[in-house]
Amino acid sequence: MLILSLDSSTKGCSAALHQDGALLSACDLHTDRSSSSMLTTLIQSTVQNAGFALHDLDAIAVAKGPGSYTGLRVAVSTAKGLCYALDKPLIGINTLAAMARQLSTFYEDNASTQGYLLCPMLDARRMEVYATVFDTRLQTILPTQAVVVQADSFGTLLEKYPIVFFGDGAAKCQPVLGTHPHAHFLSEPLHPSARTVGTLATEAFLRAEFEDVVTFEPYYLKDFMGTQPRSLPTDSAQAVDA
Repeated sequence: MLILSLDSSTKGCSAALHQDGALLSACDLHTDRSSSSMLTTLIQSTVQNAGFALHDLDAIAVAKGPGSYTGLRVAVSTAKGLCYALDKPLIGINTLAAMARQLSTFYEDNASTQGYLLCPMLDARRMEVYATVFDTRLQTILPTQAVVVQADSFGTLLEKYPIVFFGDGAAKCQPVLGTHPHAHFLSEPLHPSARTVGTLATEAFLRAEFEDVVTFEPYYLKDFMGTQPRSLPTDSAQAVDA
């Protein structure tokens, strides 16, 4: 099971190659607007560095969003083109879930962080972010949505559970929620990466969760949610209890 994974949800881009869930090769760039010019170069390097060719792939995975409109279009178009040309299945992975996977194992295995929730955030515009909340097993507590960052954005959920906020959208959240005793922020930035897209794609491949290559589109979220983003519900604690 050889899966090539792509991500250009934000300013940079990355590619990764996994075999049976193990990471073989990966390339990451974090420079602005690199996806349109460098993604195909990263793909070639990632596959060749591991000693494979594109025709060896069993599937192509892509971070489907939310994220940058332009970046998502580039990655999804590239992934679909490869699937058409190689006759391979396509796997779409939520960008925020892939970000949370970067932290979930640490928090789940650490006795001192049991009960923590993970909130990956991507910058949208003004005081808006794309966000979701997971537990450390990556079970969804609150679904992916556009959120206006306010003092009560997370309702009573933050009163009951410690939450780790991370991603480039967390910088907007920290001045508003940073004094709350249950709000925690990473000291180093965490970027979306094809490495964890590939990890989740391996699990999706085993469940035969494939996209329709013809109709698949990026998960822009803003269009899906409408023009008015919303704050998280004040009774959000009930969601985690359910």
